[in-house]
Amino acid sequence: MFGGGGGLNPRKMEQMMKQMGIDVDEIDAEEVIIRTDEYDLVFGDPDVTKMDARGQETYQIIGSPEEVEAGSAGSAGEAAADDAGSAIPDDDIELVAERAGVSEDEAREALEAADGDLAAAIGELE
Repeated sequence: MFGGGGGLNPRKMEQMMKQMGIDVDEIDAEEVIIRTDEYDLVFGDPDVTKMDARGQETYQIIGSPEEVEAGSAGSAGEAAADDAGSAIPDDDIELVAERAGVSEDEAREALEAADGDLAAAIGELE
């Protein structure tokens, strides 16, 4: 019915997709993690394609995942700790700890509670 070749020419397929408003981009991903309540799926060195069809983005992941314990994949806990640490500069933590005469952990907590306001954190600790 459709005749010879067994498939569409990739170039012709790309032209058709552009005509329909569909953009396709390859993403150079090192790792993809899908988290569920029960387990994490870890795709090491996957082939990832992003397809944008008139504002609706779809991602296709090609690879063989490894199933691991929920929350154990990647560095989610470390990333959260790094983000919290990077939100407050180390210099500010040291300054507050020195001025208020407290540990750096106490200074960090005070700065986080004060949204990084040095004077408010020191005032709270004194």
